[in-house]
Amino acid sequence: MTGLCLGAISALMTSPAMGAPPPPPPPPSLPATVLAPAAPDVQTWPGTIALEVDATDLAHRLLKVSQRLPIAPAAQGGPLTLYYARFLPGAHGPYGDVARLAGLTVLAGDRRLPWQRDVTDPFAFHLNVPAGVSELQLAFQYTAPVKHGGDRISITREMLGVEWETVLLYPAGPAAAAIRVKPRLRLPVGWQPATALRSPAGQPARAGEDGWVDYAEVGLETLVDSPLFAGRYTKRIELDPPGTPHAVALNLLADEPGQLVATAAQLAAHKALVQQADKLFGHRPYRQYDFLLALSDEFGGIGLEHHESSENGLEADYFSDWDKAIRGRELLPHEYVHAWNGKFRRPADLWTPHYNTPMRNSLLWVYEGLTQYWGHVLAARSGLSTPEQARDRLAAVAADAQARSGRVWRSLQDTTNEATLGPGHTAEWEDWQRSSDYYDEGLLLWLDADTLIREKSGGKKSLDDFARSFFGRTPQQRADGSIQPLTYTFDELVTALNALQPHDWAGFWRERLNRTGTVAPLDGVSHAGWQLRWRTEESRFSAQERGWSGPEGDERPQDMAYSLGLRVTSDGKLDQVYWDSPAFQAGLAAGMQVLAVNERSYRPERLTAAVTANIDGKAPIQLLVKDGDHFFSARIDWRGGLRYPALERVSATPDRLDAIYKAK
Repeated sequence: MTGLCLGAISALMTSPAMGAPPPPPPPPSLPATVLAPAAPDVQTWPGTIALEVDATDLAHRLLKVSQRLPIAPAAQGGPLTLYYARFLPGAHGPYGDVARLAGLTVLAGDRRLPWQRDVTDPFAFHLNVPAGVSELQLAFQYTAPVKHGGDRISITREMLGVEWETVLLYPAGPAAAAIRVKPRLRLPVGWQPATALRSPAGQPARAGEDGWVDYAEVGLETLVDSPLFAGRYTKRIELDPPGTPHAVALNLLADEPGQLVATAAQLAAHKALVQQADKLFGHRPYRQYDFLLALSDEFGGIGLEHHESSENGLEADYFSDWDKAIRGRELLPHEYVHAWNGKFRRPADLWTPHYNTPMRNSLLWVYEGLTQYWGHVLAARSGLSTPEQARDRLAAVAADAQARSGRVWRSLQDTTNEATLGPGHTAEWEDWQRSSDYYDEGLLLWLDADTLIREKSGGKKSLDDFARSFFGRTPQQRADGSIQPLTYTFDELVTALNALQPHDWAGFWRERLNRTGTVAPLDGVSHAGWQLRWRTEESRFSAQERGWSGPEGDERPQDMAYSLGLRVTSDGKLDQVYWDSPAFQAGLAAGMQVLAVNERSYRPERLTAAVTANIDGKAPIQLLVKDGDHFFSARIDWRGGLRYPALERVSATPDRLDAIYKAK
């Protein structure tokens, strides 16, 4: 394919050989409202958008974009609206960042066309197409983040990520599935890509000696749902035997070659994840599946689902420090489950025709909550975590849910609106304000549902049966081979649960989702034969837990959440203070800095010793605290000692948790 040349477009606009440029056309007139989308069978976009992305400018973290946009005869000589994606699948809200688009130019042949941004929707660009113009040439840059501490770093000297919606303007009118795109990408020489996209021959594409990679023509919906990772050091590992239909691959990228090395046992656990998912759901709802896994201390951490792939970013020591990567090993199972729950079977109010139509998130407790549950379970069944680690993880989830004081005023159902709020809002008092609680609290509610089904059926049925009956449908392919999402409603979900195990499932969910009060949703833990208890030492899971990759996630704060009600970093900065906790009542808040404990400079071990010393109430904790330019003394008379969550077995009850975690 002849490439679109950014330099040629620029030269065409400035070449003296052209003589005096023609007078510019009048600015576009703004429509009263941005054009509404049409159904795919009502309106399609003629021809194919040719998209080229040059990703070689690593120094400036720039993606340079060229597009050729065909124009139908009926649209020539009239207004045209172009969209930049705003409402992003997986983010469930308005997380597109049009401010990162820069340098936009639109050409009709040798004429530069003026454009005008919509005054109420900054993601819409209006222009007039001159009569007789059958194609427009677009060029712009995507300015990726360059500094740590702000937005996620997506381009480093060793690897990069391309989310196609960030490097594309698309026409308003048709649905995304009705717009065809032919993508092409240029990588630094020697780099190789990983993506669910395939070459025109239907194989995983590789970059040529000049760095260019060509992909087959796809619908815009498929393109946006098929992001790309690329890097200097890569490895592709097939997780299925050769010749397996709908095969799954693990695509690794790392800062250094040695970080790609995995043991046979580690790879066996990743292969077992695929096998256990097969046994859970009974079929594969995709053409092929690619895990994209970046192991890096520079590339930003991420976990984002797609139908035939997932974007995953973890610490560089994922394999080399296996014992300390406990929570990170639930990431891949979670994103993989989304291939069934969220992408293939999708809540009806979360489906939209394109990326500038708002989504509605009423069923995120299914989309994310049930996925969180099965991701947790599949990690244990596959050996990515041990049963002990899984119980430690569940104890941490239960303890955090119990500490969510905000449930007295805000229901779990209301938290499904969190993503709709979009970027930029803060939650300094996260336990009181509540956040995306439908993830982990959803895990607890679906554990409750699973144990209830097991109990009422005498152990003959479980949520595994629901996985096969509700999510195990045979997928339908569109004419271009892509998978057609199958939507569902709350009523359809309830009907399917009742068909499996008769119960008042509508009442079950409505009561748990809409209630407020102080009671945490721990019924599933007790029905599983366990109970939440407190110990004076952290579990191995908690002690070794780390955040996702990136400098901002390297340090785990000292955890006094369930005693003093705070988390504090090694330099004394208060990372979190819990609402109405002893620390809160002492006047502490996140962002302050503890300088001294009982008149000695702050060290984690000194704070631990001080909490233990006051069990009898004779040695209240004295803290010297810095708040900006102010210093003050805070006194905390906490007598409960150190408190860390653990699950304790309830004797004479069935251990349903062991049955849930057991490999199939």
